[in-house]
Amino acid sequence: MSHIAKVLHTGKTHTTGGRDCGASRSSDGRLDIRLSSLGSARIGANPEQLLAAGWSASFESAIAFVACKRKIALPAEMAIDAEVDLNVADDDDYFLSTRLNISLPGIDRDTAHALVNEANKICPYSKATRGNIKVAINLV
Repeated sequence: MSHIAKVLHTGKTHTTGGRDCGASRSSDGRLDIRLSSLGSARIGANPEQLLAAGWSASFESAIAFVACKRKIALPAEMAIDAEVDLNVADDDDYFLSTRLNISLPGIDRDTAHALVNEANKICPYSKATRGNIKVAINLV
């Protein structure tokens, strides 16, 4: 791991109640959400949705960074559909698996693969999860 030269941002949240009937609020008040468990009628997001949103946003920014370095214009329709699965094994061991389905319309397949592969190397979420969970990255 590289030496930390400068912290660019620290996201701070205060969470109470957990996934079943909790709430989470950021220190700056920009994020203020209810949490709900899977299949609950309660309005709220679950942690898997929050990870999917954060990771896909970060990954899309990583693609844009790589494309800018290579002087490649990205389509306005670029999108990532992220899926985060909460799994349970026979021994009640919980684990995650994910899929990032990336759409880069108008970019030739080889260039799109190169952008995605390089973005995967620099995306902080990809780095944090690498080797820890099963990840599939698909160009669609």
